[in-house]
Amino acid sequence: MADRSIIRGVVMDSRITFTFNEFAQVCGVEQSLIVEMVDEGVIEPIVEQGDWRFHGESLVRAQQALRLVRDLGVNWPGAALALDLIEKLEGD
Repeated sequence: MADRSIIRGVVMDSRITFTFNEFAQVCGVEQSLIVEMVDEGVIEPIVEQGDWRFHGESLVRAQQALRLVRDLGVNWPGAALALDLIEKLEGD
């Protein structure tokens, strides 16, 4: 019998933005965790009329941070630092 895997993905366009609620849903986490990621510098919201919105790039970064925390036991500040370093290396 063949091994069947389900692959999930989201095609990101830099022009796409998510509301706070949408962002939490797409990330699959509680809203309080999104607030924690913002507070720790993992992701940065766009503030529009007092509401938070997030770019598609923030989704990728949030998902990477969630994997670092979940799989490697890294804390949020450590995840933010690791992602900053990765982005710097990829930019050079």
